Amino acid sequence: MSDKEDKKARTQMLKELREKHEASVEETRELLKSQQTVRRVIQKAIADEPKTIPQTAEETGLPATDVIWHLMAMKKYGLVVESEMQGDYYTYQLAKES
Repeated sequence: MSDKEDKKARTQMLKELREKHEASVEETRELLKSQQTVRRVIQKAIADEPKTIPQTAEETGLPATDVIWHLMAMKKYGLVVESEMQGDYYTYQLAKES
């Protein structure tokens, strides 16, 4: 098979997969959109000063378990960093851009 035929076959296969899984693809898009919205809310809450998870949860109105989950994901990807300890909790702040 030539490169052109390979590309055409691959394109057709991907089209069929998208059609077959259209509902789950849309569901995933909506989930990602929702997560991005929550992360923007959290980023706004910690933009001015570092905050603990309970402080962030209180300010945003989100459950602390959701705040933990999102902060840990944001930390993993370098969007936030742990700062100082405040009582029993670390504070979290936005990572400085390089």
